[in-house]
Amino acid sequence: MAVSKTKFHSWCTGKLSEGCALCVKGRKLVLFITGLCGQRCFYCPVSEQKYGKDVVFANEWRVVDANNPVELFEEAELTDAKGAGITGGDPLVKVDRCCAYIRILKERFGKEFHIHLYTPLKLVTEERLQKLYDAGLDELRLHPNLDDRTLWERIELARKYDWDLGIEIPVVPGYEEKTKALIDFIAGRVDFLNLNELELSDTQTAHYNMGNFVQKNKLSYGVKGSEKIALKLLKYAEAKGIRAHYCTAKLKDAVQMTNRIKLRAKRASLPFDIHTSDGLLQRGCVYLPELKPGVGYREHLKKADNKLLSKLENAREKVMALGVSGDKVVVDNKKFRLLMPPELVKKLRAQLKSLGFVPAIVEEYPTADAIETDIEFI
Repeated sequence: MAVSKTKFHSWCTGKLSEGCALCVKGRKLVLFITGLCGQRCFYCPVSEQKYGKDVVFANEWRVVDANNPVELFEEAELTDAKGAGITGGDPLVKVDRCCAYIRILKERFGKEFHIHLYTPLKLVTEERLQKLYDAGLDELRLHPNLDDRTLWERIELARKYDWDLGIEIPVVPGYEEKTKALIDFIAGRVDFLNLNELELSDTQTAHYNMGNFVQKNKLSYGVKGSEKIALKLLKYAEAKGIRAHYCTAKLKDAVQMTNRIKLRAKRASLPFDIHTSDGLLQRGCVYLPELKPGVGYREHLKKADNKLLSKLENAREKVMALGVSGDKVVVDNKKFRLLMPPELVKKLRAQLKSLGFVPAIVEEYPTADAIETDIEFI
């Protein structure tokens, strides 16, 4: 083995784990099982939307009914997922929920649908591990506490099962020696080591003190100094005979996320949407004046009701009266707007305004939350 750079903006000392190999292709659905967790890592990046809340998400899509997870299946199909990564919070807080999802995903998409799970050691017991193994988990990634070695021996419990076993931790500046101690401990005990570039997030600012950590540059949330230490740790792991991978913030954003949204864009887009090179969708949008993007837009969407949907249907009829065919004007019942070909909205903008509507050209993610990256009112 030798430390080498991959084509995914990362470094490794051998082949990637099966979970990572699918992830970089954008073929792993992220199954957020719960925001509950007793570990309280100071670098926790979980968003305010999920932090400390018992909620389930399939990528960006909230799963409303755990007993009938239609969103989970649809999201997996829209992204052409070949596997899922279960995360949290701490998934073991809801281990029976994890097992139920593992089983239904395997039943729906086949035994070859690869599922890995990421968890701290706090709730690791033989009983919980047995449940996960019996459910069909393919790969387990453990997250030891570098500040407390008390629970490290629990890694031994996970070695009893025939799954791929790994350790996954962020590379924290100032923790080089503590991380080396962990590497010494896991040598010969696990199949792989994943080192993640430490990243800053809004949640950390709200709940924890990230000390003197700063962004390495204006274009990345990666923490200054994390990568330098990671490359040293890769060499150290290599000398111990451990297959290791350093995953950068750029890999997550420019490779994993981009590949996944490109796959989703192919299946979730309308025939007249324009696909950008980054996998975003450019679409013509017609808004009701009371629900156009602006201050408090997301909160207003949450309060929208069937009355607005009825107004949108009436608006669609008015647009069609301008000579627009029905297949060129679609009601978006999630964001309460009309979707049309961009060029057609530009062509009809005067008539649309005269009807009291707000026309715009929007560029947004093809994800369930459809976050806008650019809105041009015309």
